[in-house]
Amino acid sequence: MTATPVLVRKVDPRTASKPALKAFFNLADRWKLDTEQQLVLLGSPGRSTLFKWKKDKEGHLTLDTLERISYMLGIFKALHVLLPDEDAADAWVKKANAAPCSRGSRRWTGCCPGT
Repeated sequence: MTATPVLVRKVDPRTASKPALKAFFNLADRWKLDTEQQLVLLGSPGRSTLFKWKKDKEGHLTLDTLERISYMLGIFKALHVLLPDEDAADAWVKKANAAPCSRGSRRWTGCCPGT
């Protein structure tokens, strides 16, 4: 029995970094992320690196950072499918969590504790 081959698409950080950063900062604006939250989501690069990326809209991202941005874009897309109202979908990320085990903490806390 032969295993099904896995298709692996190789990402070249040199070509993927610029559009990934553009998408990230657009999303950060929509979700109203502060600097600390942006740093956490990007894997804690230096503050000066974050500000350089923000100013230049380009830089060399690691595969880890590209993957993190990819996950955020997936969450964004899923929220907009589930909540067709744009404002509701974008606000969902920071709303309080009504689940009993969350004790009323914001949804954001699960992703970025301490922010």
